[in-house]
Amino acid sequence: MQGQLSELDIHSIFQLIDIGQQTGELYIESFDQKAPPNSWLMFFANGGILYAGRTGEQLERLQDILHPLNLSINWADAALSDLAPLRPPEYGALWWLLEHNYLTTQQARSILCRLIEETLFEVISLHQGRFSFRFRASLSPQLTDFSIPPLVKRVVRQLQGWLQLHPHFSSFYDCPLLTDAHQLDAASSLPPLLSMANGKTPIIRISRHLNRTIFSVAHGLYPYIQQGQLQLLHRSTPATNHQSSRDPIISTVPRIVCIDDTLAVRQAIEMMLDTYGYEVTSIANPVKALSLLFSLKPDLILCDVAMPELEGHQLCAMLRQAPCFQAVPIVMLTGKDSFVDRVKANMVGATDYLTKPFGEPELLALVEKYVGRGNPKRLAPGTLLEQEISATLNPESWSSS
Repeated sequence: MQGQLSELDIHSIFQLIDIGQQTGELYIESFDQKAPPNSWLMFFANGGILYAGRTGEQLERLQDILHPLNLSINWADAALSDLAPLRPPEYGALWWLLEHNYLTTQQARSILCRLIEETLFEVISLHQGRFSFRFRASLSPQLTDFSIPPLVKRVVRQLQGWLQLHPHFSSFYDCPLLTDAHQLDAASSLPPLLSMANGKTPIIRISRHLNRTIFSVAHGLYPYIQQGQLQLLHRSTPATNHQSSRDPIISTVPRIVCIDDTLAVRQAIEMMLDTYGYEVTSIANPVKALSLLFSLKPDLILCDVAMPELEGHQLCAMLRQAPCFQAVPIVMLTGKDSFVDRVKANMVGATDYLTKPFGEPELLALVEKYVGRGNPKRLAPGTLLEQEISATLNPESWSSS
């Protein structure tokens, strides 16, 4: 089941899943000329909703919601790489916290409900975008499932209240700021709602830290805005998958790794990016790439989809399980350009994709988008890491090994 949101709205999709007691994954992608594209994944079992979040969601949202509990968590011990098939890192981390007695079952369920409600608050009023529902086994293990109608009803009521606050509130990513700077200096004596009005913390994060709904926070701030004590600084909605935004003044050379079994593609990418001041390492064999990437520590990974031994989507999914690669942009190189392929790329955590054949302008625009400009005046690489392992990078005979 797939289509345009203009043809079938979110409410109708939820009704179909609920009435049909469907099990599977719902992928939603928005497109709006005034905002960056975003996408979300929702998991269902027998018509109940198990989890919902952005496709690139890592741990920031969960950590915000955990903030009021004042837990001392050593996230380095979480070993999220051991949690596949818990594909969404956030969901896997929640299970880890439960299994290691940081949370009670009731607390974990309450947090999961908040994660789902926040996602619904984002998507339930979308009118421009695409959706795709895949009938398949859902998340495992399952913490609990929530009935869709009560959740949707509760979120719709909050959205109706939010709309009544327009035009003062237009986005829950706007950041409230006290107009009197002296008040901020005495933040400790302010009510909790105002103590976070520093012009840097968006409404959505304030709601998490205070364990309140987005509408409740906005409703509490509204009188102060009317009185002129607060102003809202507008921030754009964050794009999916935590796209990197780097300073154009390069202090280090961005390192890019290209994984493609076609020699001509690797050579073309190396030539184009080297000319513009990027450090490029190409790897022919995806299995070898798995171990080499941990040594290379790239800023960006370009990965072919169709490769022998290990398909590109599988490689991307495996890398996303490692904490050190959860925020690294991964761009899939594909000969296909269809909505289904985009859904698959998003489901495994890919940041973006580039359709073959592509030229220099398309490649450079994409690379600059995620790692900034290169440094054509950089010094000769000398004894860089890839020189030390160059003998193992590109032998064309790997496919037979």
